Amino acid sequence: MDALIAKADATQPLSKKRKRTHPSDSKPGPSQKSDKTSASITKNTSLPTSLRSRTDKSADAPQYKHIANPKLRRSLVKTSTHIAQSQALLSDAIDLLPSEETGFVQAEDTMERTWRLSQVDIVKEAGGEAARGRLEMKLDGGPYRVRYTKNGRHMAIAGRTGHVASFDTLTGAVHSELQLGETCSDVVFLQDHSFYAVAQQKYVFIYDRDGVEIHKLKAHVSPTRLEFLPYHWLLASVGTAGYLKYQDTSTGQLVAEHRTALGACSVLAQNPHNAVLYLGHQNGCVTLWTPNLPHPAVKVLAHLGPLSSVSIDPSESGRYMATTGKDGSVKVWDCRNWKGAVREWTLRSGGKGDAEVEWSQKGVLAVGSGGSVNMYTSPSIKTPHHSSYQPPLYLTHPLLSASHRPITSLRFAPLQDILTIGHAKGTSSILVPGAGEGGMDTGEGLDLYEGVKGRREREVRGLLDKIQPDMITLDPEIVGSLAPPSKLTIHTNGGTGSSRAAEIPFARLPRAERLRVSGKADLTEEFHSDAESADGSDDTRKKVDNEAQEKRKMRGKGKSLKRYLRKQRKNVIDPAAVAIRSKIEKQKAERKAEIQGLKGIGMGANAVHTVAGKSPKVLHTDLAMEIAKVVDTWSLAPIGGLSDPAICQNVNRSGGGKITLLRGILPNWKQ
Repeated sequence: MDALIAKADATQPLSKKRKRTHPSDSKPGPSQKSDKTSASITKNTSLPTSLRSRTDKSADAPQYKHIANPKLRRSLVKTSTHIAQSQALLSDAIDLLPSEETGFVQAEDTMERTWRLSQVDIVKEAGGEAARGRLEMKLDGGPYRVRYTKNGRHMAIAGRTGHVASFDTLTGAVHSELQLGETCSDVVFLQDHSFYAVAQQKYVFIYDRDGVEIHKLKAHVSPTRLEFLPYHWLLASVGTAGYLKYQDTSTGQLVAEHRTALGACSVLAQNPHNAVLYLGHQNGCVTLWTPNLPHPAVKVLAHLGPLSSVSIDPSESGRYMATTGKDGSVKVWDCRNWKGAVREWTLRSGGKGDAEVEWSQKGVLAVGSGGSVNMYTSPSIKTPHHSSYQPPLYLTHPLLSASHRPITSLRFAPLQDILTIGHAKGTSSILVPGAGEGGMDTGEGLDLYEGVKGRREREVRGLLDKIQPDMITLDPEIVGSLAPPSKLTIHTNGGTGSSRAAEIPFARLPRAERLRVSGKADLTEEFHSDAESADGSDDTRKKVDNEAQEKRKMRGKGKSLKRYLRKQRKNVIDPAAVAIRSKIEKQKAERKAEIQGLKGIGMGANAVHTVAGKSPKVLHTDLAMEIAKVVDTWSLAPIGGLSDPAICQNVNRSGGGKITLLRGILPNWKQ
């Protein structure tokens, strides 16, 4: 556009520009051909007239009447009109798209405040079906903990005194109601409303929809909080002993058991994006746990005192975490960098009592403390703010009376704009416009009207698609991706004797090579194997200390598998094995001959007298002949001459070894 306008504002008038004549032999340029296929479908694929913008934006386009050239003026006007129409269509499309803030309460005037609206005003303006969500249940077994199923239709409550119940929120039908008579700390649904687990005083118990006890999990001792991972079929619990335990509900096995070493824990939350569990401890730390790590993946000092509640934002793929502590503060953290709290403010109640936090599906943060529940919306709570001022309120709801304190549970109903509050006198369900996600995903079990057949098929698909516990990581995108190339490579020569070195990754090395590279190999075993297979003299062998020999002496003795393998290798002919066996047999024969010769020399006076009588039948033939020759040369000389050490050391055996025991024989021969 700028180039065309610059061309139109040239210094020389276009009417006075000289005409250029083209040569007669020049060929005309290629003409633009129309596509018959696109022309035939344009009429049926164009936007209907009823959906087109009624406002004509072409009138607002500049006309460029100051340009004298009509051809250039028409081109500029056509381009400007096209741009104006495109912008009008784009604005209409943006208006038709669903907004992120759909369903929220909006103030009509700058002086209005949304937090001034009470539940009476909201129920009056809401529809008849939505108004049914406002409910007050007065119960005497409080304070209560509340849980919803994944589709938000069924709800379970557990009172501190042992009152447990489950019912259908859509029809109001009560499925089960139990009076356990002992302390109940938490309740959670399993894969659907057919089963739910209750954290009782000593163990975790699993009940069916009718309230019949199905299982008693003795491995979960003194539990305080429960969580269920739906895509992994894992039931997690943490208790006063400080142990985090994972139980596979499909097989019944205890998958993992981690010792937190941070004392009793009563704060547990899960990240729905990556199934990582968040624990809040008494020393103010928040730890992140996975089944495949015996230590926390992340450890953050969040508060100066014990934590009271932790919640993860499901609307941002688990990026933000909200925590409350007994120091009277609320903090919002970014789980991607852990460089400090994004936003921090003090509780409106002044920090009296424990506080509860909970995120909704669309990012509404509910904070319950004292006798009221306050709601905040994005982006005010996720925008970095250095001061400790409270973010702008969205809605607030005070409890009916002071007897309802304390607030022990906050749960948003999935797919609905309902927040259920658990307190000392029962439960209260309030309406929070814009909190729930409106779309249902029947493939994920988010169907309020799911039947028996659909639930059965979904359960079978869930078991087939169950994710293994080892795949739980902080970054779920790593699942299904290719592993990066290993940085550690070992240069080894080829088996054919080639001098070229081949690079073998560390993961593909044999176990012995991996131990040698990591410095964990047993060098004594390597020394023994080299000593047995090396072709060298006995003088070049190195002695191994007695401790290493005793350590290796009984290794592998009496193993049935070793006997079986020895029988399998009995008829296998290997040149290397044959050479080693022949060498070992030769060494054994030499040692046996040497031992027999030494025994013959040690026979004392009888052996010497036999030699003197020229009858060497007792000794070895070669050894007896040597001794007889020595005695003949002595010619029965005086005994004093035979005690010379030089004479004794010059007596040699035909095998090559020196006879040193002759010194002990001479006194007997003298007698």
